[in-house]
Amino acid sequence: MSGIRLEGAAPWLAEGHWRRLDAATAHFDGPFAALSLEALAHNAADMARRAAGTRLRLATKSVRSRPVIEAVLRLPGWHGVLAATLPEALWLAATVDDVLLGYPTVDRGALRALASDDLARERVTLMVDSVEHLDAIDRAAPGHPELRVAIELDASLEVGPLRAGVRRSPQHRPEQLRALARAVADRRGFRLVGVMAYEAQIAGVQDARSRGLAPAAAVRAMQGLSRRELRERRGAAIAAVREVAELELVNGGGTGSIESTAADASVTEIGAGSGLFGPHLFDGYRSFRPAPALAFALPVVRRPGPGSVTLLGGGWVASGPAGADQQPLVAWPEGIRLDPREGAGEVQTPVLGEAADRLRLGDRVWLRHAKAGELCERTDRLHVVSGDQVVTSIPTYRGEGRALL
Repeated sequence: MSGIRLEGAAPWLAEGHWRRLDAATAHFDGPFAALSLEALAHNAADMARRAAGTRLRLATKSVRSRPVIEAVLRLPGWHGVLAATLPEALWLAATVDDVLLGYPTVDRGALRALASDDLARERVTLMVDSVEHLDAIDRAAPGHPELRVAIELDASLEVGPLRAGVRRSPQHRPEQLRALARAVADRRGFRLVGVMAYEAQIAGVQDARSRGLAPAAAVRAMQGLSRRELRERRGAAIAAVREVAELELVNGGGTGSIESTAADASVTEIGAGSGLFGPHLFDGYRSFRPAPALAFALPVVRRPGPGSVTLLGGGWVASGPAGADQQPLVAWPEGIRLDPREGAGEVQTPVLGEAADRLRLGDRVWLRHAKAGELCERTDRLHVVSGDQVVTSIPTYRGEGRALL
């Protein structure tokens, strides 16, 4: 399998970025995806700088390419991965020595595989948020050897009937998390080693843009309140759990909250990954802006009329609430945009604008995905560009015959 190295990469230059990508990949027929080596290295180093010494755990669902994962893990400030599914975790554990499962699993076959694999049991940590999860694991693999377990604290902000955050763990209060910790510690076949608390309302919400009917100032006020509330509550919860068990890790954060999560003394590591590729949903933060490291090119295949061309493919819409911000963003050439009546289509995508009249059949239009790793579900390979040339092509999960889900 081809690999890449980020150590010693040249500085990323915003000026001319898209022209360099286009020129370097001129011999490829689209659709295809390209990854800027310099932009990726820039983003990885900037995330480590923002973490200020707190280690970063790579969220693999935001990357979905083993060569990229391996290259980032060789850099200072990065250690271990945050996997999305247990089959993925078992696959990665063959080469990665620290794999935290970010979500609970009820995959019976994968649980039996974990229980029977000595190396995987040393490297993989399961996530649970209730005794029901322990029961499910015991049913799937009766009499299993000791398994590493982390428990999840709900990091959502609750103010009266109002709630900001995502629906994850039912464990919200420190005393609830302590009770779950005790249940794990008292259960044969489990060893409690960690706690996770993902503050999605801070890490995943742009603070320089409105959100629905809420103006940006209201978003920032919510996030400031949430930071203060969570720092106190998470600190109390971790202290309570430490009365029950020794903890190896306390995971928090995300690309959008690296600085504030690193400032929380109860946190030992930050899970982050989207900032490596720099998808367009991360353009709206005030404190940082990642380089657009990953993008995809679609060829012009029709000229339906003045001010319009049609591209092949493009309907690579992101998960989450349906909306315009989940669609791909036209990045280059400047001066064209998606047709709002059609959006990004499965087989063809029309784009509009005066610049469209300068495009010929076979020219490429570059787009950025809304979310980072989801683009890799659409392509087998990423063409890696350094300077003005393609230096290698690396497989995505799909290119290795895998899928996240």
